[in-house]
Amino acid sequence: QVQLVESGGGLVQPGGSLRLSCAAPESIFSSYTMGWFRQTPGKERELVATITIRGTTNVADSVKGRFTISRDSAKNTAFLQMNSLKPEDTAVYYCTAQGTWRTYWGQGTQVTVSS
Repeated sequence: QVQLVESGGGLVQPGGSLRLSCAAPESIFSSYTMGWFRQTPGKERELVATITIRGTTNVADSVKGRFTISRDSAKNTAFLQMNSLKPEDTAVYYCTAQGTWRTYWGQGTQVTVSS
Protein backbone atom coordinates (compact mmCIF):
# COMPACT_ATOMS: atom_id res chain seq x y z
CA GLN A 1 0.00 0.00 0.00
CA VAL A 2 1.52 3.29 -1.12
CA GLN A 3 1.24 6.03 1.48
CA LEU A 4 1.34 9.72 0.76
CA VAL A 5 1.75 11.56 4.05
CA GLU A 6 0.39 15.11 4.07
CA SER A 7 0.97 17.80 6.65
CA GLY A 8 0.71 21.55 7.08
CA GLY A 9 -3.00 22.25 7.01
CA GLY A 10 -4.79 24.34 9.59
CA LEU A 11 -6.63 27.56 10.32
CA VAL A 12 -5.33 30.83 8.89
CA GLN A 13 -6.70 34.34 8.55
CA PRO A 14 -7.48 35.82 5.13
CA GLY A 15 -4.30 37.10 3.54
CA GLY A 16 -2.19 34.61 5.45
CA SER A 17 0.03 31.78 4.25
CA LEU A 18 0.37 28.05 4.72
CA ARG A 19 2.69 25.44 3.28
CA LEU A 20 1.46 21.92 2.68
CA SER A 21 3.88 19.01 2.47
CA CYS A 22 3.44 15.57 0.94
CA ALA A 23 6.01 12.84 1.57
CA ALA A 24 6.05 9.85 -0.76
CA PRO A 25 8.08 6.65 -1.07
CA GLU A 26 11.20 7.21 -3.17
CA SER A 27 10.06 4.67 -5.78
CA ILE A 28 6.92 6.69 -6.38
CA PHE A 29 8.34 10.18 -6.00
CA SER A 30 11.12 9.61 -8.53
CA SER A 31 8.78 8.59 -11.35
CA TYR A 32 5.37 10.14 -10.72
CA THR A 33 3.90 13.56 -11.32
CA MET A 34 3.00 15.03 -7.95
CA GLY A 35 -0.05 17.18 -7.48
CA TRP A 36 -2.63 18.76 -5.21
CA PHE A 37 -6.39 18.70 -5.48
CA ARG A 38 -8.96 20.24 -3.18
CA GLN A 39 -12.58 19.58 -2.34
CA THR A 40 -15.35 21.35 -0.48
CA PRO A 41 -18.64 19.73 0.60
CA GLY A 42 -21.07 19.36 -2.28
CA LYS A 43 -18.50 20.15 -4.94
CA GLU A 44 -16.32 18.05 -7.18
CA ARG A 45 -12.65 17.63 -6.46
CA GLU A 46 -10.71 20.48 -8.13
CA LEU A 47 -7.18 20.39 -9.51
CA VAL A 48 -4.96 22.94 -7.77
CA ALA A 49 -1.49 22.27 -9.17
CA THR A 50 0.81 19.58 -10.53
CA ILE A 51 4.55 19.23 -11.02
CA THR A 52 6.27 16.66 -13.21
CA ILE A 53 9.51 14.86 -12.38
CA ARG A 54 11.26 17.39 -14.61
CA GLY A 55 9.76 20.27 -12.66
CA THR A 56 7.17 21.42 -15.16
CA THR A 57 4.26 22.95 -13.28
CA ASN A 58 0.59 23.45 -14.00
CA VAL A 59 -1.40 25.74 -11.70
CA ALA A 60 -5.15 26.37 -11.70
CA ASP A 61 -6.21 29.86 -12.76
CA SER A 62 -8.05 30.31 -9.46
CA VAL A 63 -4.80 30.16 -7.49
CA LYS A 64 -2.25 31.34 -10.05
CA GLY A 65 0.04 33.99 -8.63
CA ARG A 66 -0.79 32.95 -5.06
CA PHE A 67 0.08 29.24 -4.87
CA THR A 68 3.37 27.62 -5.82
CA ILE A 69 4.04 23.91 -6.18
CA SER A 70 7.53 22.48 -5.80
CA ARG A 71 9.28 19.20 -5.13
CA ASP A 72 12.44 18.25 -3.26
CA SER A 73 14.02 15.04 -4.54
CA ALA A 74 16.38 14.81 -1.56
CA LYS A 75 13.37 14.60 0.76
CA ASN A 76 10.94 12.80 -1.59
CA THR A 77 8.50 15.54 -0.71
CA ALA A 78 6.22 17.83 -2.67
CA PHE A 79 5.14 21.21 -1.35
CA LEU A 80 2.28 23.61 -1.94
CA GLN A 81 3.08 27.13 -0.80
CA MET A 82 -0.17 29.05 -0.40
CA ASN A 83 -0.01 32.83 -0.03
CA SER A 84 -2.68 35.53 0.08
CA LEU A 85 -5.22 32.96 1.17
CA LYS A 86 -8.90 33.71 0.70
CA PRO A 87 -11.98 32.24 2.43
CA GLU A 88 -12.85 30.48 -0.83
CA ASP A 89 -9.60 28.51 -0.54
CA THR A 90 -11.12 26.67 2.40
CA ALA A 91 -11.19 22.98 1.51
CA VAL A 92 -9.70 19.59 2.16
CA TYR A 93 -6.47 19.42 0.18
CA TYR A 94 -5.34 16.08 -1.22
CA CYS A 95 -1.86 15.16 -2.40
CA THR A 96 -1.62 12.93 -5.47
CA ALA A 97 1.03 10.91 -7.24
CA GLN A 98 -0.01 10.46 -10.86
CA GLY A 99 1.51 7.66 -12.91
CA THR A 100 0.83 6.22 -16.33
CA TRP A 101 -1.43 3.49 -15.00
CA ARG A 102 -2.74 4.76 -11.69
CA THR A 103 -2.97 7.66 -9.27
CA TYR A 104 -2.30 7.49 -5.56
CA TRP A 105 -4.07 9.79 -3.10
CA GLY A 106 -3.20 11.09 0.32
CA GLN A 107 -5.66 11.15 3.20
CA GLY A 108 -6.33 14.87 2.89
CA THR A 109 -5.57 17.83 5.11
CA GLN A 110 -8.03 20.55 6.07
CA VAL A 111 -7.27 24.15 5.24
CA THR A 112 -9.61 26.74 6.72
CA VAL A 113 -9.30 30.43 5.88
CA SER A 114 -11.36 32.50 8.27
CA SER A 115 -11.14 35.54 10.49
